Amino acid sequence: MKNKKMVLWIALIVIAIIPVYAQQYDSEKDFQIDWDKNVKDGVEIAKYIGTKKEVRIPPSIQNNPVTSIGNAAFNNMNITRVIIPNSVTSIKDAAFLYCASLTNVTIPNSVTSIGNFTFAGTKLTSVTIPNSVTSIGDGAFSGCTGLASVTIPNSVTSIGNGAFGNCTSLTSITIPNSVTSIGNYAFGFCTSLTSVKIPNSIISIGSSAFQSCTSLKSITIPDSVTSIEKEAFGGCTNLTT
Repeated sequence: MKNKKMVLWIALIVIAIIPVYAQQYDSEKDFQIDWDKNVKDGVEIAKYIGTKKEVRIPPSIQNNPVTSIGNAAFNNMNITRVIIPNSVTSIKDAAFLYCASLTNVTIPNSVTSIGNFTFAGTKLTSVTIPNSVTSIGDGAFSGCTGLASVTIPNSVTSIGNGAFGNCTSLTSITIPNSVTSIGNYAFGFCTSLTSVKIPNSIISIGSSAFQSCTSLKSITIPDSVTSIEKEAFGGCTNLTT
């Protein structure tokens, strides 16, 4: 009798879980779309018009793949989490700018570019950038004051101006060997930054790249660097070596 009751309870749990998986992605009606001219029969998320705080972007809308998240598509919206499907290849400028409650984002391996100011001003605490991404735009994560951990993959070749500027909780950063230049203000005003590893691939360090990183005490600049722009380490008051 007990075994029969146990089987019944398991069956009820499974039945209850099935609808959750069936509704994994949000309704297509929660999104306004534009046709993505870069991909045949693909669409771009132009605007989120739903009300959920946890957003699961569908991989297709109107039977066409969602290939891009458009400029300012979620700008200043009260969302806490977003899951981006594997169909998306680009996240454009200011897509999640000033989403002040956004703490969690899943970026899939299909994404190749992160635009300018894409996640600026959000409450992200950690970010894993997939190894498909080749460029991080200007100000992409600027003002993410809760961002304590970020992983930059070997696929990235450029870090834009102010990409991580004013990320005041960021304590360490490892720049991969694929990067050749560090943009202006790339890590400016990261006041908790204590450790930076600059690889032998770096040729230039932009102006104010590490401006006012007041916790930075030492840094090794490799022989590959041919230019260090003005105030690259200006205001690093504890930098001794």
